[in-house]
Amino acid sequence: MYDFESTVATYCRAFPADFATARGSLLTDASGQTYLDFLAGCGSLNYGHNEPRLSAALVDYIQSGGLAMSLDLHTAAKERFCETFRDVILEPRGMTHRMMFCGPTGTNAVESAIKIARKATGRRNVIAFTNGFHGCTAGALALTGSSHHRGQGNPITSDVTRLPYEGYQSLGFDTADYIEALLDDPSGGIDAPAAFVVEVIQGEGGLNAASGRWLRRIEAIARKHGALLIVDDIQAGCGRSGSFFSFEDMSVSPDIVLLAKSLSGYGLPMAMVLLKPEFDALSPGEHNGTFRGNCHAFVTGAAALDLFWRDGSFSEELAEKSAQLTGTLNRIAASYGLTRKGRGFMQGLAFPDPADALTARARCYDAGLIVECCGPEDEVLKLLPPLTATAQELTIACTIIEEAVRTTLTSQFDEVA
Repeated sequence: MYDFESTVATYCRAFPADFATARGSLLTDASGQTYLDFLAGCGSLNYGHNEPRLSAALVDYIQSGGLAMSLDLHTAAKERFCETFRDVILEPRGMTHRMMFCGPTGTNAVESAIKIARKATGRRNVIAFTNGFHGCTAGALALTGSSHHRGQGNPITSDVTRLPYEGYQSLGFDTADYIEALLDDPSGGIDAPAAFVVEVIQGEGGLNAASGRWLRRIEAIARKHGALLIVDDIQAGCGRSGSFFSFEDMSVSPDIVLLAKSLSGYGLPMAMVLLKPEFDALSPGEHNGTFRGNCHAFVTGAAALDLFWRDGSFSEELAEKSAQLTGTLNRIAASYGLTRKGRGFMQGLAFPDPADALTARARCYDAGLIVECCGPEDEVLKLLPPLTATAQELTIACTIIEEAVRTTLTSQFDEVA
């Protein structure tokens, strides 16, 4: 830790190297040691560090004198991004959603969505889920389950109802049935909701992945009660789940979708609210943010869509590598009594003892691999590789992980003996 930096800094505690350069899946520190980066900016670097073609697009734009920031003025950079996103992502998926640019981070998108849902429905109550994480500003924090993040931050907890996510605590019943029963009951104690806010894969909450069946039930319940369905795809979106959106092939149609993190493709701050036209309820200037016009992010974001999503080749390669990762983690989990969680390039291993997960993370770092932990007690060793990581890099990383798991659990057994 630097003595001039606040104690709130976190990642540098687990990974204390002074990093100097980066390219693709690799980070290099000031001493020249190289690490495989399977944290990837906590999912903000889906295409790796300093992707050369994105770098070239950005440098060309800067050298041409293009605007760096533009509020919400019309610019060529924003127009190209919007047209590319419409042509490459929305129209092929039959989505008519409009694009709203808010502040530059995911929590800004969450705050915007809450405001939109409440105005569009005339209601206040928002339903969130156990183990959900939506950000650390006041409104988003009210939706977030983690007591660590909520802390003493005094989140605005009024008008938020928290209900159990699919499979929560192995309750032994379908939580969608429970939610529907509460909302149908005039004495259930839940005010008519403005929206349901859900992560299809709970990134910080432990890589809990909702099934298509459960998500369709939640959508049906929302429709039945006149509420909007908001999917927080801030971490799971832009390909991380294995498809561009986490809910693809699930036969659901969210009213609002939240994107940030890898939306710019380059690690530049950028967030977007996708909303169906009938819910575009805010008047001009009713929600704004000075830095919602990050033209550099528009440039790299459009270039990333062209490079990786214009045709199906990248998606096919991603599916193959996702299957490789799933297969290897399943084998490791079966060998050591762990549980594989998540899907796509958002997977991990859950340990019975959270201390072992943290120990394994440290061993991975010592061996040149950066991975993080997540879940209520940091019990899940979480992998967020760049989507561009090669099959060989995935193999190397999993070899390091397996050795870290083996030595961690073997040491534990030796201590017991």
